[in-house]
Amino acid sequence: MASIGAIGHALLRAKAMRFGIVALPHSVQEAVEDAKLAEAAGFHWLGMADSQSVYRELYGTAALCAAATSRIHIGPAVTNPVTRHPAVTASAIATLDEVSGGRAFCGIGMGDSALLNLGERPVSLASLREYVATVRSLLQGRDTAYRGRRVHLGWPERPVPVYIAAEGPRTLELAGEIADGVIVGVGLQPELLRDALAHIAAGAARAGRDPAELDLWAFARVNVTEDVAAGIDEIRMELASCAHHVFRFTLEGKQVPPDLAEAILRVQCGYQPAQHEQSAGANADLVRDPALLRYLAERFAVVGTPDACVAKLRAVAEAGVSNVLFTGFVPDRAALIRTLGAAVLPRLALYPPTPFPQSLTSRRARSGMRERGDPVESDPRGRRVNRAGHGTPTAGSPLSIEHRAPRDLDD
Repeated sequence: MASIGAIGHALLRAKAMRFGIVALPHSVQEAVEDAKLAEAAGFHWLGMADSQSVYRELYGTAALCAAATSRIHIGPAVTNPVTRHPAVTASAIATLDEVSGGRAFCGIGMGDSALLNLGERPVSLASLREYVATVRSLLQGRDTAYRGRRVHLGWPERPVPVYIAAEGPRTLELAGEIADGVIVGVGLQPELLRDALAHIAAGAARAGRDPAELDLWAFARVNVTEDVAAGIDEIRMELASCAHHVFRFTLEGKQVPPDLAEAILRVQCGYQPAQHEQSAGANADLVRDPALLRYLAERFAVVGTPDACVAKLRAVAEAGVSNVLFTGFVPDRAALIRTLGAAVLPRLALYPPTPFPQSLTSRRARSGMRERGDPVESDPRGRRVNRAGHGTPTAGSPLSIEHRAPRDLDD
């Protein structure tokens, strides 16, 4: 067969860029309306926040969203290993998968406001590993052990893809090693994404997995507007959330400019979990510093005209992350979802092929065989089918954080 050249190979390997949006269920009806509107606008995912002290219950709300839609995939973005036993999570997500006709996914992280509002701490990397492995085993129909005790879940009929939300180097590597996909929260700048991909690939290589088979999503704050300054101001509480969450355990390996380290730590010290992602709350006032606000917006947000948003999202895709999970907690959220669906998403039909080098792919993947846990998509009947730096403050310092985690945490 004659060579078709690099461009031809790229076209053969190109896929549709996909988008998701996170719902904060302040009410069940609000979440259901978000789901219907997002599906009509062309979104592929609806991520449901899981924070019992701030929002409505995740799985009950998600089931009603599934009943009100027919195509969009729905799942936690993200849940945590503390507030539910892994068998409870596996049973809940398998039930959601059943009622949605195979449209469920499960995002898991170390924990944030759901835990802090209970006086709990985010889990260690080892605990996250055990939790995710247990959920995946149960969803695959295998009895397993959790914390030294046998765990059984006998009825799930098919595995639901499990994603790890990750920002730090070690969590990214863990995700590459054991998850079906990764929600990458490092930011949107290409150099940050490429560095994250290298860590994901390193984890995949340790497990003999093909990193190109992982389903990758970039986590992005968003506001489409002609007035960039006003658009950033509307999502200041979201940017405060980024500063609080992404850098909470350590700034090492997070590529934070040294001159902004203390400003970020002040945000972490002042952050109020009870007002998590609330536009009128005190957290928005933590990022009044113009330099910090500008840095956080550039790193974590897509804000501007449709043309500017498309350009930034193309750069994300070209860096190697082909899907984007938006938040967009703005006053006129319905208008934002419609604008994204009409003026942004249709212009991003294709993304480049995977950037992972062939040397990191597994022998099994190169031979064309599929591994258990490959990312999935729905067939027309709704059934899923395979588709082939800067240090931390010292203890007792004015900027030390009361809930700062042990050293085996690296979120």
